[in-house]
Amino acid sequence: MENRETYQGEMETKLQELGAKLDHWNTKKDEITDEAKAEAEEKLRVLKAKKEAVEAKLIELKSSGDEAWETLKSGFQNACDELTSAFEDAIAKFSK
Repeated sequence: MENRETYQGEMETKLQELGAKLDHWNTKKDEITDEAKAEAEEKLRVLKAKKEAVEAKLIELKSSGDEAWETLKSGFQNACDELTSAFEDAIAKFSK
């Protein structure tokens, strides 16, 4: 079983990295066409909301007891994977 503190630290780092990427793409949206900009802004808004939801799950995970840890960890991991996938999709779309 992975150490709880190690896992939490890794996930905090991952969220910080995704946050930095979101900030970067938020500034890059000014370099795309007006037509694509509206779509990019919407994608960024959705990604930010998903990131905030994952951060809330991490807080819940940190405060959970040992009995709830594995269940909450699984839910957190799914949310984090979904956020990462959505972010990669957005990058692929707007990097063209």
